[in-house]
Amino acid sequence: MSLVKYNSNNGLRGFDNFFDTFFNNNLTDVIGSDNNISQPSVNVIETEDDYRIEVAAPGLGKEDFDVNIEDSSLTISAEVKKEEEETTEKYTRREFNYSAFKRSFNLPDTVNAENIAAAYENGVLTLTLPKREEAKPQPPRKIDIK
Repeated sequence: MSLVKYNSNNGLRGFDNFFDTFFNNNLTDVIGSDNNISQPSVNVIETEDDYRIEVAAPGLGKEDFDVNIEDSSLTISAEVKKEEEETTEKYTRREFNYSAFKRSFNLPDTVNAENIAAAYENGVLTLTLPKREEAKPQPPRKIDIK
């Protein structure tokens, strides 16, 4: 017995492919836009002493980021605007490119918000959120029974 891939030969095949592409890919893949409307990948790591948030954002500079804390919410955003113009005798070509994102995180009570630090290296923005001393795990201790 051999397996054969099903191949529909009806007239709606191109129409089906359009909807498959539209719903299975990003909107920018379908309409051909150069604008970046996706969110960057984020890792959240917890250690004994702190939390780390790593944001994958290659191609940006540290000056493109804005990191804010308001109440118990940490917001990371970036915005990049590029404009190119090429002029010859017969035509002028202008291109605009705009990309931006914004991510917010609710900070737990265990974070010492006064000592949050940020660094950007090799396309990754890393935020270090230290834990309060009382939130850090305590070493085991023996309790005497009286």
